[in-house]
Order: sequence, then structure tokens, then C-alpha cells
Amino acid sequence: MKQETAETIALQALAWLVGNEELCPVFLGSTGVSESELRARAGEADFLSSVLEFLMMDDAWVMSFCDSAGLPYETLMQARMALPGGAQMNWT
Repeated sequence: MKQETAETIALQALAWLVGNEELCPVFLGSTGVSESELRARAGEADFLSSVLEFLMMDDAWVMSFCDSAGLPYETLMQARMALPGGAQMNWT
């Protein structure tokens, strides 16, 4: 997946997260990000990575977002890997 596509998916995930009245406060609380900072950083690849990482903490969140967006469940992991810092480490 190209980084541009990954960023688009992460922005969709962020929009879904912001629209989720139960989960958005959990994200804000766990990251320490304010609503104004969320808006200011929405276009930054590293911030978008954190959105995907947060959603991937719970399979139910992944499934809920992907179902609403019509995406296969593995899409979030693929998008995360395409963003900065997402490459898998190979120690051999």
C-alpha cells in the first residue's frame, strides 16, 4: 500500500473515531491530545499512525470501523505499515 492511500484510510478512521461518542473520549484521554490539537494534527502522518494503532488495540474497534467503511479487516494493519514507523522489524 502506498503512503498516500494509507493516509486516506487513516483520515477515514479518524473521522469515524471523532464521530464515535463513546470511543473518541477514550482516544483523547489515552493520548492526551486535545480536540484542537486533534484538528491541527489531522494531516500529520505520525499522528495518523497513532489513530490506527489506537483502533488496532481492540478487534471490535477494527471490525466496526472496517464494516462502516466497507474495508477488509486487514486494511488497518496494511495502512499502518505504509506510514512512517510502521515497517516490521527483522532482527535476522
